Amino acid sequence: MDVTITPLKCLVRIMFLHLFSCFVLLMITAMVSIADDTYTSTFQSLRDGQTHVSTGGTFELGFFTPEGASNKRYVGIWYKNIPVNTVVWVANRDTPLTDSSGVLKITSPGILVLVDHNKTVWSSNTSSPAQNPVAQLLDSGNLVVIDKSDNVDPSAESFLWQSFDYPGNTLLPGMKLGRNTITGFKWFMSSWKSPQDPSQGNYTFQNGPKGYAEQIMMEGSVMKFRTGPWNGIRFSGAPHLSPNPIYTYNLLFDHDEEYYSYKLLNRSILSRLVLAQDGLVHRYTWIDRTQEWFLHLTAQLDSCDTYALCGAYGVCNIENSPACGCLKGFSPKYPKDWEVMDWSNGCVRKTPLSCNGDIFQKYYGVKLPSTEQSWFNTSMNIKECEMKCTKNCSCTAYSNLYISQGGTGCRMWFGDLIDITIRNFTKNGEDLYIRMAASELPTDNTKINGQKVRIVLIITSMLSTSLLIFLTIYLRKKQHQKHGKVWSSKKEDLELPLFDVASIIYATNNFSENNKLGQGGFGSVFKGMLRDGREVAVKRLSKHSRQGLDEFKNEIMHIAKLQHRNLVKLHGCCIQEDEMILIYEFMPNKSLDFFIFDHTKSMSLDWRKRFDIINGIARGLLYLHQDSRLRVIHRDLKAGNILLDSEFIPKISDFGLARSLGGNETRAETNRVVGTYGYMSPEYAIDGFYSTKSDVFSFGVSVLEIISGKRNRGFYNPDHSLNLLGHAWKLYTQGRSIELLDTSVGDSTIRLEEVLRSVHVGLLCVQQNPEDRPSMSAAVLMLSGEGALPQPQKPGFYTERNLSEIKVDAAPKPCSANEVTFTLLEAR
Repeated sequence: MDVTITPLKCLVRIMFLHLFSCFVLLMITAMVSIADDTYTSTFQSLRDGQTHVSTGGTFELGFFTPEGASNKRYVGIWYKNIPVNTVVWVANRDTPLTDSSGVLKITSPGILVLVDHNKTVWSSNTSSPAQNPVAQLLDSGNLVVIDKSDNVDPSAESFLWQSFDYPGNTLLPGMKLGRNTITGFKWFMSSWKSPQDPSQGNYTFQNGPKGYAEQIMMEGSVMKFRTGPWNGIRFSGAPHLSPNPIYTYNLLFDHDEEYYSYKLLNRSILSRLVLAQDGLVHRYTWIDRTQEWFLHLTAQLDSCDTYALCGAYGVCNIENSPACGCLKGFSPKYPKDWEVMDWSNGCVRKTPLSCNGDIFQKYYGVKLPSTEQSWFNTSMNIKECEMKCTKNCSCTAYSNLYISQGGTGCRMWFGDLIDITIRNFTKNGEDLYIRMAASELPTDNTKINGQKVRIVLIITSMLSTSLLIFLTIYLRKKQHQKHGKVWSSKKEDLELPLFDVASIIYATNNFSENNKLGQGGFGSVFKGMLRDGREVAVKRLSKHSRQGLDEFKNEIMHIAKLQHRNLVKLHGCCIQEDEMILIYEFMPNKSLDFFIFDHTKSMSLDWRKRFDIINGIARGLLYLHQDSRLRVIHRDLKAGNILLDSEFIPKISDFGLARSLGGNETRAETNRVVGTYGYMSPEYAIDGFYSTKSDVFSFGVSVLEIISGKRNRGFYNPDHSLNLLGHAWKLYTQGRSIELLDTSVGDSTIRLEEVLRSVHVGLLCVQQNPEDRPSMSAAVLMLSGEGALPQPQKPGFYTERNLSEIKVDAAPKPCSANEVTFTLLEAR
């Protein structure tokens, strides 16, 4: 056998051995890497230029330089896999490095130190020494020090030190805001000085003093904002803090600790709470689709959240102008200051307290006063609380401690009451009972020495009759004459201002035709100017309108107490001399259909305005369905019932057909189907079943109409005989949804992803099966860009129409501002 090795064979063997060696080396390296990662990927030192990634790849630790601060280096933690550089924690925030010579390492006792040219710039601490200390970045974003010799499970939180104990301007899921009640150690947030300077800024956000169970914002040593005390469900001044699909939250009292914390319901979602340089607290959620942080909410709602804006015994209501006023039985301490909008000195009592015989005025759904001078007891009920406060002459107010489970606990205030805000909460709001002199005129639900005094507000009229008796008798008479029915009026439904006929005649110039805004089956609407200068819309019930009487009752029962920026505000009513009149805030831009269905006027609605209108309607409906005192179903949501203010902010109006669901009800049935063709859901129009999902269907129709500028009913397209819903569905299935957009929308404001998402959400809302439609809370999140959207099914009322015998104009004539609302009576 010839065993001669040719040069070629030699070369091949050498190459093979080299490749095999490389392969073995790579395998060994991989095994070492895997072994290290299995042991939670720890490290003992980190130089500038090196990074350490959390086990799940969510966060990264390393050295960085803030944009615009080229000569400063910091050790920080940031999100690993998003393009927007987002730092969530900084070690040496107050002692930056000036070059790239820094090293972060573990010393033998188990202390993290940042060394620069052999000089310690920053260090952690430890409560006990460790034999083999190592550092590790958890996938929660928590940098921890553990003793490797103890084989510690990081999930057990047996850490020698952790960065979560020292938040910066960012609160991540699992971090705490609060205190250890034994050691006094506090967890708090502190702002950056600027985006280029992570050193501690002027603001801190923390829990209030021990036992007060509220969060406060401090600018230096001055309080700027407070959330109000925890009521078992949320903070009393934080109505926007409500259950949501992104995170859960709680105020926990755990052994020797009391703290606020939150956790994500879906770990694939990125969400963070940030204290900005200006002292505002924002929550951001990362949206993959847009590749940007979405501002989910801001803790401070408006100027009424400015601490003590209205001074002692002042009350702030953003719906009023000016926002500050005095509590009942109080007047400005320095009236001249109030004339120039300086409310800081607050209000004083008109009548001094006498202790014995004092009364307690009840305020509904308020942000409770500052708790700095308060006392609480968790075991007392509200009756016991009332008795204790009544007997203590120094007690100025009392309230429940918790509103969950029917209301438990007692909180009492001593001294001046500061930082009260009225927001007309209709869900999870709290009641506050404020001590007043007995000589002050008591109103409904006033308490005198623990006994409720049922005194109804007196209206001045020719007969000087009680409002309650007058209204009840009048309406019963009207009902008996027109329907043979009796409407039993509840006094709590009548808490709104009463106007006399003379003032309405003056305001409308005797219901002049020149002041007429529109007319419907209920009667007419007129523009008016009250004597105090307020512009109003006056809705006058026709004396011959059967449906209008029902509308009138529903407006009083459903909208009188509802307060939301996307609901039209009811100023009051007039029931006198055979007149039944409702007085609303005036909307200068009329109704939505006045714009979107007119080719010329629709040009003033660019995409930005249309998208804001869609979102405003969604938030208004969400309030009705979820946050109002009862679950209100509008039943006649349409473009004609969406009014627009001077800034094109949408306001849902006309609650004449609304119904309420109480308790755990989710739907109801009626023999009297009422609504408007083209907007009614199939299950309601056909079977009489209505629910919140009925409104969702109407909302979906409205969304598609706003986008397209076309009415659903009477829609015409030369290529098919589908209505607008069918047309939108057809375009969607062909990947041509953008063609639905009204051609009058200018290109400059169009955001393609928002248009496509809005069409998608609209189609989800008009699906045939109510269970397939999203809730309004889900729809609001979908519109904001929260996550992937499910695929819609065919819309309800999708079948093609036979238009062969129907004359349809390609350019329909202008319609009235209000489509016909119909009533269908069915035997059952």
